[in-house]
Amino acid sequence: MWSWRFVFVVFVFILGSRAPAWSQAGAWKDLSPHRARLVPVDDHVRLEVLDWGGSGRALVLLAGGGNTAHVFDDFAPMLTGHNHVYGITRRGFGASEYAETVDPGEQFGRDILAVVDGLKLDRPVLVGHSLGGAELSWMANAHPDRIAGVVYLDAGYSYAFDNGKGTPVREMMGMKAPDPPSPGTADLASFTALQRYWERVDGFKLPEAELRAQRETNGDGSVGGYRNLPGGQVLQKLIDGGPKFTKIPVPALFIFANPHGLGPWVDANESARRAARSFSEGMTRLTAKQVKAVEEGLPEARVIVIRNAHHFVFLSNETEVLRDMAEFFRAVR
Repeated sequence: MWSWRFVFVVFVFILGSRAPAWSQAGAWKDLSPHRARLVPVDDHVRLEVLDWGGSGRALVLLAGGGNTAHVFDDFAPMLTGHNHVYGITRRGFGASEYAETVDPGEQFGRDILAVVDGLKLDRPVLVGHSLGGAELSWMANAHPDRIAGVVYLDAGYSYAFDNGKGTPVREMMGMKAPDPPSPGTADLASFTALQRYWERVDGFKLPEAELRAQRETNGDGSVGGYRNLPGGQVLQKLIDGGPKFTKIPVPALFIFANPHGLGPWVDANESARRAARSFSEGMTRLTAKQVKAVEEGLPEARVIVIRNAHHFVFLSNETEVLRDMAEFFRAVR
């Protein structure tokens, strides 16, 4: 799947076809309780928006790099008791359409604003995972009056906040985490089997619709190769030279994973344990430096660090994240 488990799942999604997998899957049906639509964001692009319903203030979920809104298929329904919950798939991924953009940092942010306008959302809270933090910070700085607050789910790295005192993303990406063993033939016999494989690796379940958005479906229902998602190349531009944000002028909650958990598969592999220790020591130091930069640079923000959580912290530590988000939401006006 993605070669670097800590962050930025974007790079392995450059191969294959970008047509949404579930359109080819025959009898398979996405059982997550959402309604899907395509929302125009400019003359040539419509974005996939999932609507899980609910009551209360609108809450918009933004996926990390390489993922679609379906990564929230299991998490989003936990939020509908007090919020009307939506999810946006970034241009160039999943069912969202794509057009070239020179400045992805600006364009991705404008896409979010266009969806907020198109759905007529009144000051929603934006919640972003991983690289979704860049879109949160763009909205918070460009249109603070249009949103009520932002929540960074292991998304508060230098693409989201960079006052020169934290850790550059490139430095973090230079750290090498051990890779899990590749899925075998039995693990690729179906998407359910692949889902079980990743649960054994990570310790939590990825929604099947998300896995189907990443890989082809073979005629016999088995799992094919990775899809060609043009948005991946655009995300690379964002990582290489996106805008720097030195303030977040709206209420903000930052949830960091540190040390980062790599999943239970590591404990079963002695060589992986040794590599994981080396990775963890370096990554813990770099993450702690970024956490300190956020705490000192944004004294009004709430910053929470969850030990040994996976980068997909909302899946590995769902109960804690839901509790922290609920507390934050109660203070948002």
